[in-house]
Amino acid sequence: MSLFQTLPGQQGKGARPLADRMRPRTLDEFVGQEHIVGPGKPLRLQIERDDPGSIIFWGPPGTGKTTLAQIIAHVTKAEFIEFSAVLSGIKEIKQVMADAEKARAYGTRTILFIDEIHRFNRAQQDAFLPHVERGNIRLIGATTENPSFEINGALLSRCRVYILNQLTEDQIVVLLRRALEDQERGLGKMNLRAADQVLQQIAAYTSGDARSAYNVLEVAAATAGDGGEITEQIIKDTLQKRVLLYDKSGEEHYNLISALHKSVRNSDADASLYWLVRMLESGEDPLYIARRVVRMASEDIGLAAPEALNLCLSAKDAIDFLGMPEAGLALAQAVVYLALAPKSNALYTAYGAVMEDVEKTAAEPVPLHIRNAVTKLMKQVGYGKGYQYAHDLDEKVADMECMPDNLRGREYYHPTQEGREKLLSQRMDEIKRAREQLRQRSRPEAGDKER
Repeated sequence: MSLFQTLPGQQGKGARPLADRMRPRTLDEFVGQEHIVGPGKPLRLQIERDDPGSIIFWGPPGTGKTTLAQIIAHVTKAEFIEFSAVLSGIKEIKQVMADAEKARAYGTRTILFIDEIHRFNRAQQDAFLPHVERGNIRLIGATTENPSFEINGALLSRCRVYILNQLTEDQIVVLLRRALEDQERGLGKMNLRAADQVLQQIAAYTSGDARSAYNVLEVAAATAGDGGEITEQIIKDTLQKRVLLYDKSGEEHYNLISALHKSVRNSDADASLYWLVRMLESGEDPLYIARRVVRMASEDIGLAAPEALNLCLSAKDAIDFLGMPEAGLALAQAVVYLALAPKSNALYTAYGAVMEDVEKTAAEPVPLHIRNAVTKLMKQVGYGKGYQYAHDLDEKVADMECMPDNLRGREYYHPTQEGREKLLSQRMDEIKRAREQLRQRSRPEAGDKER
C-alpha cells in the first residue's frame, strides 16, 4: 500500500472537511459580500454577462475568494485550474499556460485561479501577462495583501479588483446553522443541537473567517457525538484561544498600529488600550510597539508633557528586563498616559519647518561670533569676536543673533497653551522682552557715540 493511498472509509464526501463540503455552489447560496454580488452589483453583472475580464479578489481569509472563483467557472462552463503561489514556480506556470493555449484552440476556456497570488515574485507575475492579453486564460487571483503593493502594476492594470469584507458574526451564524441542518453535505444526519448563543460564540471567536468557523463546528460536533448538544463548554475546549487575523509584515500590521497611534492622538484611552492589547495578543513584537510609542511621545505630546518620553523609554526597558507577558502592563501604562496627556505637535511642526529650510536655503557659514576660537589663528580672523556670555549678564540672555544671515529672525517653534508648553510659551515671551530691553538700552549708547 502506498503511503499516500486513500484508506478505506475515507473516500467520498465524508472525507472532505466540512468547510469544503459546505462551499456554496451558486451565487444564491453565497452569504456575504452583497456590495459586489448582490442583484445589480458589479461582480454579479460581470458573471451574468459572462464578461471574460481577469479579476483580483482582495480580502481576509475565509471570506469566499476561492468559492467565488469556482462559481464563476461553473456559471461560465470554463475549465478551472487552481494554482498555489506557495507550491508552484515558473516551470509550472509555463506548462499551464501552454496547456491553456492549446485548449483555447479547441474552443475551451480556461480560468486560472491563483491562491495567494501576492507570494509570486515580479518575474513570475510577468509570465502571466502575455497570456492574459491574448485571452488564453482568464486570471482570477486571491490575496489577503493590498494588491497596490504586492501585484505588478502591469498585471494589476489588466484586472478588476474586488474587495471582500470580513464576514459579520450574524453571517457566520447563518452559515453554521445551515451546516448543522444540511443532510447532504453538512452535519444534519448527526441530529445535533446548538443554541444561537453557542453559534454566536464561534462566530465571535473566529473573527469573520468562515473556514475557521466551520473547522471549529466540525471538531465540536465530533466531541458532542450523534444526537448530542454542542455547549458553550465544548466550544471553549475546542477554541482554546481566539483566532486573530494578523500578519506582522502585511497590511493588517500597519492598520492596527495606525489605529493605536490615532487613538492616542485623539486622547481616547480606552481605544488606545484595546488596540495595544489586540496587537500584543496577535503576536506583534512588543519592541516594535515600544518604538512606535516613543515616536508618539515626541510627535503628539512633545514638550506639553516632556515626561511622557521618559515613561515610554522606561516601558521599553521593562520589556528587556521583565519580558512578556509581564511587560505588557508597562506598555499599557505608557499608552494610557500618552492618550490622557496634553497634546502638542508644535515640536513636530517646528522640526519639519527647519528641515524644509535646510533643504531649500543656502547652507551659509556659521556666524563668526558664535564660532569657537580654539587656536590663535582663529582668534586673529575673528572667531568668537563679539560673543556675549549669557551667564555674565543680569538677564541671562544676550541680544545676539545666532542664526545665519539668510535666516535672520526666523521662528520655528510656536508652543501651544497645552500642559507644560504653556509655561514654555511664557518663558519665550520673557526672553523676547529681555532682548528687547537690551536693544533699547544699547540704542542711546550708539547715539551718544555718533554725537
